[in-house]
Amino acid sequence: MTSDPDDLELTDAEAEALHGMQLGTEHLHRAYGSLLEFHHELGHAMDRMSDAEDALREAGHDEWADALRDDHLPAGAVSDQWTFELVEEFSTEFLEEVDDFETEVRDELADGIDHVTERRQKRRLRERSDDADD
Repeated sequence: MTSDPDDLELTDAEAEALHGMQLGTEHLHRAYGSLLEFHHELGHAMDRMSDAEDALREAGHDEWADALRDDHLPAGAVSDQWTFELVEEFSTEFLEEVDDFETEVRDELADGIDHVTERRQKRRLRERSDDADD
């Protein structure tokens, strides 16, 4: 494996495609982080609702407490799925597959080198700076 992206024989279209795939994959990871945050926030909300169930019951409002217990607390967040199920499904059935695909394409086109565009940009900027110093 080469560590110099200039040693790669990539067309501009291939380099652009790799860059787009990598940026897209990075955004998918950010989306996954947002999904995890959603999962945790909903969990905290459900804890507060559970506390409210107890408070309603203590205040003599058993009917509302029962509705929270029976209808709202056990309900799924989306199509009867709980958020942990959404997190697991996103992670294993989508994110993992996209990561593997991006790695496969990068291995084939760029000898596994990550951030080809950024490495080339770094080299060009440093060369420009060195030329200015001469």
